[in-house]
Amino acid sequence: MSHRGPLTAVITTVLGATLGGLLVWRVYRTRRKRLPSIQKVADPVEAPHPVEKEFTAAEYQYIQPQNLVEKEFKAVECQTAQLPPPVQIPSSEQLLGVKPVMVSSEEEWQQLWPLMQKELSVFPVLGLDCEWVSVKGQVSAVSLLQMASYSGLCVLVRLLPFRSGQQAFPLSLIEVLRDPHVLKVGVGCYEDGKRLTRDYGLSLTCTVDLRYLALRQRQATVNNGLSLKSLAADLLNVSLDKSLELRCSDWEADQLTLEQMTYAARDAQVSIALFLHLLGLRSDAGPASSSGSSYSELAARCQGLVDVPFRGRGDGDDRAADGERRRRTRKPPTYESPESGDQQVPDPRKNNKRKPLGVGYSARKSPLYDNCFLHAPDGQPLCTCDKKKAKWYLDKGIGVLQSEEPFVVRLLFEPSGRPDSQQDYYLTAKENLCVVCGKADSYIRKNIVPHEYRRHFPTEMKDHNSHDILLLCTSCHAASNVHDSFLKQQLAEEFAAPQGCEEGVRLLEDSDRRRVRSAARALLTAGDGLPEQRREELQVLIKSFLNMNERQELTDEALQQAAGLETRIFNEAYVPHGLKVVRAHAEQGLLGLMDLERRWRQHFLTAMHPRHLPPLWSVDHNHSKFLRKYGEDLPIKLN
Repeated sequence: MSHRGPLTAVITTVLGATLGGLLVWRVYRTRRKRLPSIQKVADPVEAPHPVEKEFTAAEYQYIQPQNLVEKEFKAVECQTAQLPPPVQIPSSEQLLGVKPVMVSSEEEWQQLWPLMQKELSVFPVLGLDCEWVSVKGQVSAVSLLQMASYSGLCVLVRLLPFRSGQQAFPLSLIEVLRDPHVLKVGVGCYEDGKRLTRDYGLSLTCTVDLRYLALRQRQATVNNGLSLKSLAADLLNVSLDKSLELRCSDWEADQLTLEQMTYAARDAQVSIALFLHLLGLRSDAGPASSSGSSYSELAARCQGLVDVPFRGRGDGDDRAADGERRRRTRKPPTYESPESGDQQVPDPRKNNKRKPLGVGYSARKSPLYDNCFLHAPDGQPLCTCDKKKAKWYLDKGIGVLQSEEPFVVRLLFEPSGRPDSQQDYYLTAKENLCVVCGKADSYIRKNIVPHEYRRHFPTEMKDHNSHDILLLCTSCHAASNVHDSFLKQQLAEEFAAPQGCEEGVRLLEDSDRRRVRSAARALLTAGDGLPEQRREELQVLIKSFLNMNERQELTDEALQQAAGLETRIFNEAYVPHGLKVVRAHAEQGLLGLMDLERRWRQHFLTAMHPRHLPPLWSVDHNHSKFLRKYGEDLPIKLN
């Protein structure tokens, strides 16, 4: 046996012990290092999460847990990649327990908007309702707008400070109301949207009436009707205070009472709670999946109900008992459409009731833009056009098909003109969607420069000019028309071109001729049945008009002639509002007309804040081209 055996055993034992000690020490140090990071994650759970100065912790008591979860994940995201947590739906009691927040200025809204935006990124749904004042049956503009998110956060927006342009509406508020990827739910929310459009030019899209959802969900037991109060009682076992004293209180008071604020917030909060209940997204059903809170899935479950006004008898609205439902559903007066042309005096014998804004618009059944291309014989792109026009060149044998996708036709003749640059508006492909909100399933054409002005422009500024025809959804179109009416009124005042007055009416009613016609018809129909004195008075009136002597006898032929008199006469002083405004600008030549065109384009940008304008759309479109081609001294011939 070698002497090296024991020595080797000793050395091995010592090395093994040393390595074992080093391993134990390394594990101990590693755990010591990880301990502070664990404590950091735990800290926010022990201490309440701070919120903005303007709002109390009680107001956001059900939003804070979400924020805590976010902080926890931020602390450990560097160690392990994890999926976002599922959405926890609060119970109805928790949702209704969140205190509302009042907003009455742009600054206050901007402070609150980041929190609201975070809520919508989790669950893109808002419960919505409106309040307004009604005095002696006369309904005033909307006074209060209520919006509640899925967690119960409810914003009460006082609209009085924004009335008549006192303050500008925050852009983010305008955007969220017309966002086609945020559902707005409530009872009568579609009609509330039309009222907001009429009173403030605000566009409200993507609305869903809860009454439709309640009727669709057959398993939902509805015993007391379809009003918000009835649905809340039947489905949520929640009692809403709908006392006349509260509902008809002063919503434009300097300070709203706590009862008013609670009442207003409850309507919006109950609306979102009903929506979650009807779609089966209740707190007792467990956390919702991450995909369940996406807009696409929610919209799919509301298919066929988005932006559809409620049409049904016996909707059970509890406001009907004291006239509140009539206050809500009465058709409001509308503004004259900018596209309606010249103003006309309404015929009193006809029914002149108008539909609410946005109702009755005929949306296009086919896309406006086919994005087909026409090329010159040498292959230079000339313009885009619709497929019908492109095929016309093929059918006539003056063009050949270059490709199917995209559809390109090369002309076999030299065109009369070519684009000055390849960066030309008419060479860009355009999307078939609302240029304001992006809605793609329903749209109509909008004349940015209203037709009543454009029709009087010289031919040089009208031919082959589709730049100022854009696509808008019906809701944005109605809102745009309201804003247009404000600018038209400004133009009327600036250029002494009033709308709807005698000077702006083509035909006038002649009262003398009308009296003669009525007298003749009375004599023909009543005849001897009239008292003798009255019959003589009518005969004298007719003879005077027909320049007959008192001794001459009125024949049946003369009476028939008088009974068929045309009572409307041409107004020699007639000058349409649009023509008068265009004439005033035309006095400054081509530059003046370009100023009017630019003003309407800029007005559209300022009023509607479009987010989906076609590429190269501009307020100065073609202006430099006109100046190069015609010069500032172009003789203006108005149409």
